[in-house]
Amino acid sequence: MRSTVVDTVEFPVSERLEAWAGAMATARVPQRVTSLETGTFKARVEMMPLGAGQVSVLSSYASVSAQRTLQHIRQSDPEMYRVHLVTYGEVGIEQYRQRFLHKRGDMGFGDSSEPIDIRAGDTPGRHLVYQFPKKLLRLKHEQFTRLCGRSVPWTQGVGRLFGQFLKGLADEYAQYTPQDATRLEATAIDLLSAVLEHHLDHDASRGGPAVLGASGQQVLFQRMSAFITEHLADPALGPEAIAAAHHFSLRYLHRVFQHHGTTPRAFIRRQRLDRCRRDLADPALQHLTIHTIAARWGYPQSDSFSRAFRAATGMSPSEYRAANAAATLPRLSSDEDGAPGRDLHPTVR
Repeated sequence: MRSTVVDTVEFPVSERLEAWAGAMATARVPQRVTSLETGTFKARVEMMPLGAGQVSVLSSYASVSAQRTLQHIRQSDPEMYRVHLVTYGEVGIEQYRQRFLHKRGDMGFGDSSEPIDIRAGDTPGRHLVYQFPKKLLRLKHEQFTRLCGRSVPWTQGVGRLFGQFLKGLADEYAQYTPQDATRLEATAIDLLSAVLEHHLDHDASRGGPAVLGASGQQVLFQRMSAFITEHLADPALGPEAIAAAHHFSLRYLHRVFQHHGTTPRAFIRRQRLDRCRRDLADPALQHLTIHTIAARWGYPQSDSFSRAFRAATGMSPSEYRAANAAATLPRLSSDEDGAPGRDLHPTVR
């Protein structure tokens, strides 16, 4: 797909601010632009449509003030939310009577329907801006606006999932088709929802109102499921390790798993026992001891493994292995005679 680029160095100095204001209008949110320095003004923006929204990369951007006033809103309000990621430099955002200076690694938020004041710092920076229709976000409006004027990190924890996705999307934009853009828009909204819910939940744990929506949790659940699968052999794997690896609270971790009808410990236990059952039933692994199989999936203590296995299957590990070994004999014999065989892994109850 093609992006639209506006670089003020291509204009005479006297026309640069006007050209930049025009670029911002093209970006769907008209603003009043003012240069904060007496020297020449330079800025570059690359605008990339993404479904009903847009991703923009602002670079060489410094000492600039942009205000969206009530007059701008009355003239045109596209009903969009804005997410601002700072990769270099700094930018101050003031809205809803809240102001915060966002530095490298910070993420801020904005609402096209309310006056906003955005000021870039003196050091030329690079910022990623994602704008999208409000109706696409499945959180309530008042939940989003709680974060306007605040700063949250996009280089760690849940924020990093969204930040790295948006950064990669901008870097590879030319490779996408319009169909890709539609699918990627849905992913961007899901990841952003996960970020917003995480921070709203954090506020709730400190006495603020709790988030009501559940969008974006599927993405996190898949990420954490993959992490668990990768670390099943580690006996120390538990809720604390998962939460620490993803840089969010135990409370939020349990909330995500609860949304999927389980708990972190129950999910880990089921994954471990499923793999133990698979290996115990595999004729090719008959040479491995039960203890070896248990240890490879995070059960270093034989007695605790036996108790957990019996509770889940109603059989001891040795009984389960023997039953499956007996069930495979007819299949093996038939295979040797060239006759059709039976399933190697029948269900054992």
